[in-house]
Amino acid sequence: MAGVAREVIHSAANERLKRVRKLADARERDGTGLFVAEGEDLVAAALDAGILPVEAFVDAERPALAERLPEALPVEPALLARVSALAHPPRVVAVFRRNDLPRPAEEEVALALWDVADPGNVGTLVRSADALGPARLCLSARCADPTGPKALRASMGALFRVPLTHFDDTVGRRVALVAHGGTPLAELDLTGPVTFVLGAERAGLPEEIAAGCDALATIELASGAESLNVAATGAIALYELRRR
Repeated sequence: MAGVAREVIHSAANERLKRVRKLADARERDGTGLFVAEGEDLVAAALDAGILPVEAFVDAERPALAERLPEALPVEPALLARVSALAHPPRVVAVFRRNDLPRPAEEEVALALWDVADPGNVGTLVRSADALGPARLCLSARCADPTGPKALRASMGALFRVPLTHFDDTVGRRVALVAHGGTPLAELDLTGPVTFVLGAERAGLPEEIAAGCDALATIELASGAESLNVAATGAIALYELRRR
């Protein structure tokens, strides 16, 4: 059956569009428990994972995913571009609930992030947890918001498949990944459930967090190299575990 034709939104004063714009702010996302996904790839990833939006908006002239979003509201293209954080205006924008994202289940692998503030790194680690897992992501309070626009784009839709939880909700042994002084990762016993603990981009792990872990591991680098990006470190650790 064909969908019901809906009136095109032509006004920037539309309350629903105003809400989308407000959700660019982390405090608004925290207060409402809502976040925005832009573009057909991200919205399709949510739908493929069985996660439905609270509401959706499509370009009135070039609607995307219209057959999968029969309740989507058509919006004048220039207005849809105004609520977007993308360089190229999206054809679909959808609002989702954080509470609808995956919950921790029986994962035997986790990445625990301590104060990783760069949203691109957080999103990339979500993507790695999806590709090299299944793994959950455990976040300290001062990590970048994984539902923020930059992190969500970096995750390439993996956010809708990877369980998120708080920093202490880890699994098995905790292995702190440190730049220097740990057991070479290739030599470390990684049998059984394990959580890799990673620190902030510059500061690394605080001594008290590293001391609370069961082991310290270091990824051996080429001579003269100082350290790895935190997202690369997490991906290498997950790959090493998967390789075994």
